Amino acid sequence: MRKTYCEVNLVNLEDNVKRIISKFNNYSYYFGVVKADCYGHGDLACVEAVIRGGCNYLAVATIKEALFIREKYQDIPILCLGCIYSDDIKLCIENNITISICHEEQLKDILKDNCDGLKIHIKLNTGMNRLGISSKEELLNILSLIDESGIYIEGVYSHVYDASSETDYNKQVERFEYLLKLINRDISIVHIAASDALVNYDKLEFVNGCRLGIIMYGFNDKLELNSTFKVISEVIQINTLNKGDTLGYNAMYKASTDGEKIAVIPIGYADGIIRRNSGRSVYINDKKFRIVGNICMDMLFVKVDDSVKLHDQVMILKDNEHINEVCDHLETIPYEVMCSISKRVERVYVLK
Repeated sequence: MRKTYCEVNLVNLEDNVKRIISKFNNYSYYFGVVKADCYGHGDLACVEAVIRGGCNYLAVATIKEALFIREKYQDIPILCLGCIYSDDIKLCIENNITISICHEEQLKDILKDNCDGLKIHIKLNTGMNRLGISSKEELLNILSLIDESGIYIEGVYSHVYDASSETDYNKQVERFEYLLKLINRDISIVHIAASDALVNYDKLEFVNGCRLGIIMYGFNDKLELNSTFKVISEVIQINTLNKGDTLGYNAMYKASTDGEKIAVIPIGYADGIIRRNSGRSVYINDKKFRIVGNICMDMLFVKVDDSVKLHDQVMILKDNEHINEVCDHLETIPYEVMCSISKRVERVYVLK
């Protein structure tokens, strides 16, 4: 077994959820967003930590994700945030999976079959312009169709696209409240705030749910949360280059002096460390060293010094601070960095 793995700290994950809920304790429903294998962390072990932390509802992106969780967890409600059509409605009813109604044509497709017992949350588009119902006319048509079916409207929600802008946030809230009033029905769960909006703004009087996503994994500067995700490998060979020697595919790196030390690390772009990572740092023995040359499918190169020895541990992703540094280098966000780590990188869980 190669010593390349992803270390997931379940203790920190559970503790993060507890801290968040303790601080924002005026909601009734806390949706743990566990889609994409809990943002790349892994599967059921992470889901269990999220539940232990206090989340009383789960949210996923696909029906497959929902069914995978439902095999083990029979009771906790699960909301599918994606757009589900008639082919999967029977599965949703049989497995108590709540679906999102995103537009009128989707609902018409679903209503071709028996929908008795189907539980839904109506998704309102308030400016994200991805999924959701945008207009009064479409919403009223949808409500009319639902009234003639056996569908139960459990919830209504929207998604904040930029919680850093108070102006944009207020516009979305205003639109959400307007559309919500048109529904004019007794709705059990109303939610709009996800991680950033939860922290940046006070709870709205007319909502009783919130969605915990990236914040569960420790990414928020305003709260004292812990890192949950590391990617670790080792030095499997050390080569010495002399001035003019080239390294790797396409000779993208050339030694500028004699005696340069190059460590070979068994992780590459097939593991999610894409070639744009070249030039950024990893940690060996708590010291920063730079990735050089073209990253290979299964290996990469790090320019090191004499302090680095064969089999030394290499922190490819050390903690959230390091992940943010990598994001700056790649011009991306932590979500993408963590979700990119492929499933062939074994997840090892810290349980205490």
